[in-house]
Amino acid sequence: MDITIIIPLLNEEESLPELHAWIVRVLEKAQLSFEVIFVDDGSTDHSWRIIEQLSDQHSSTQGIRFSRNFGKSQALHAGFAQAIGNVVFTMDADLQDSPDELPAMYERLLKDNLDILSGWKKKRFDSVLFKNLPSKLFNWAARRSSGIYLHDFNCGLKAYRQEVVKNIEVYGEMHRYIPVIAAHEGFKRIEEQVVQHQARKYGQTKFGLDRFVNGFLDLITLSFLHKFGKRPMHFFGLWGSLMFFIGFVAAAYLGIDKLYLTPDGRLIAQRPEFYIALTTMILGCQFFVAGFLGELLLGQQKNKRYTIAEKTTRANEHK
Repeated sequence: MDITIIIPLLNEEESLPELHAWIVRVLEKAQLSFEVIFVDDGSTDHSWRIIEQLSDQHSSTQGIRFSRNFGKSQALHAGFAQAIGNVVFTMDADLQDSPDELPAMYERLLKDNLDILSGWKKKRFDSVLFKNLPSKLFNWAARRSSGIYLHDFNCGLKAYRQEVVKNIEVYGEMHRYIPVIAAHEGFKRIEEQVVQHQARKYGQTKFGLDRFVNGFLDLITLSFLHKFGKRPMHFFGLWGSLMFFIGFVAAAYLGIDKLYLTPDGRLIAQRPEFYIALTTMILGCQFFVAGFLGELLLGQQKNKRYTIAEKTTRANEHK
């Protein structure tokens, strides 16, 4: 199998037949073997019915339907687990990503021996105030913090070697940072290619301005996890021990001062410095315990973050 195309979606019934026909036309013309995996992230319209019809009509098409809306990251994770193509593409279902880009991206990924080839929507048809400017700020922050110089981290059209998607875990809302996650796992041959961006033809966007706020918070989380995710005690234990030591020394000084230096009759508990020292020791203990619990949690299997209600099967599995 040359290519797997994973398409997460939520309430995109109008665009699915057109998008599928477009993909089939382009890849058959390029003489590439392929499969299309639609991941229905809890749609409430007729999207799943259309996916079932497309799956019945085309042996190269299959679908996964979640029992409710779990998010784009979980949808991509489910698709990655199912993919068998040597090169795995992700693209959005709203027709804003052009399937005409697929053959050229496929050839470049293999020719340049890349791990990831990310699309760059250099010319966009979105709102300048509500999408373009926040997106530029978001991408600038992501470049500065991650060291990966992509212009468009959030572009849905990306190509991956199969080894990449099989060795990363996408959770929460980390789909924006798949290149960063992959780089942390050692897949650092990452480049980008300018792709065509099209105006939305049907429906409306499923994302608001809150995605940029969440994106910045996720970026901080990802940076922290990269540095301390596998050794939480190195962060929490260090700061906890330091805070406890400072509080203990301060409390010891107050005791010595009371007994030998300035026995003025005041109780230690009447001095505000005592409560600062006590609070510092308590926080230090809490930090230390947090690091210890983090180490314990690392030894446990992560729970699956989605529930699959039903799946279509490949046509040859019925034979």
